[in-house]
Amino acid sequence: MPDNDSDLLMQVARTLRRRWAAAYAPMGLTPHQARALRVTGEQDGLRLSALADALRISPRSATEVVDALEKADLVARQPDPTDRRAILVAVTARGRRTLATLAAARTKDADDFFGRLTDHERAALRDILGKLAR
Repeated sequence: MPDNDSDLLMQVARTLRRRWAAAYAPMGLTPHQARALRVTGEQDGLRLSALADALRISPRSATEVVDALEKADLVARQPDPTDRRAILVAVTARGRRTLATLAAARTKDADDFFGRLTDHERAALRDILGKLAR
């Protein structure tokens, strides 16, 4: 058992990340790529710099993630209609289907992982984590 609350929280986060990696592997995605796809899917076209900011990674790393997603036909680059120098990243039809599969996998895994908690414990955990995330 970890020595303090921070270590315990990080242990839970690493456990969740391993579970997500296993859930996403059949789709050919890493957790990082899945998160990038989810963030991109929340927008109707997103600049690489905005994606990098949202993921808290360097623009170069965002380019590499988008390259992998584009190669898998999950996103496509397109010109920004408001700035011809800029490029937007948008989710493709295949990417939308993959997002639906990702959401189902995340829901199933969350139900399994957090299923050992009572409804009251889950609500308390959501409340506590919400306070810490601010």
